[in-house]
Amino acid sequence: MSNDTTSRLSLPLLQAAQAQKHVTVNEAMARLDGLVNLVLVSVTRPQPPEAVADGACYGVPEGAGGDWAGQAGQIAVASNGGWVFTRPQAGMRGFIADRGVTAIHDGGDWVAGAVTLGGFGSALAARTAEAEVEIAAGARMTTSLVLPAAGMVIGVTARVTEAITGSLSGWQMGTDGAFDRFGSGLGLPAGSWARGMLSQPFTYWSPAPIMLSATGGAFAGGRLRIAAHWLELTLPR
Repeated sequence: MSNDTTSRLSLPLLQAAQAQKHVTVNEAMARLDGLVNLVLVSVTRPQPPEAVADGACYGVPEGAGGDWAGQAGQIAVASNGGWVFTRPQAGMRGFIADRGVTAIHDGGDWVAGAVTLGGFGSALAARTAEAEVEIAAGARMTTSLVLPAAGMVIGVTARVTEAITGSLSGWQMGTDGAFDRFGSGLGLPAGSWARGMLSQPFTYWSPAPIMLSATGGAFAGGRLRIAAHWLELTLPR
């Protein structure tokens, strides 16, 4: 710890015979308000937002500009119309809001979805990806949700948000060559759902888009939300 700030969160310290002590105390409180139960709005935004509420926090990426220039790797905390910066410590946890995932800092970067974290930066990470799908006419369609290569897939879930229409009696969800891997005989009305948990996790070695197949007819329209859930191994540095 220096004479001016604390060692972990860089909170400003009161000095002997300091005038306007409330300014230092208020700055320390503002930092704590942002850093306790940390929520990072984003860790990939290259420029600071033009308007932001006090206490909002961002992880500053490499190459960031504007008021974040030269602060890569730091946590930027909005304060009194500007920014204060704190360097995250290994083991610090936060929620990355624009990705909807918790993360642990490994001393060098934020590891999204980390369940365990090794001393060299390796991790077991639990990941989720989502997509909103507007169903196209036809017997089968490929969605924008893609299962990643080298991810051990636990399952895929879905919720019908707008009734599925057409001549079909039900639908299936899967991947190319395994069209019902994540569910079959699925419902058409809004609110219908699928919890396609695999009895044995399955690893895809190349990217695999999720596909929807009509049963007993063809799709005409509808809308649903789908989410893929998988485990991923990250390499040591």
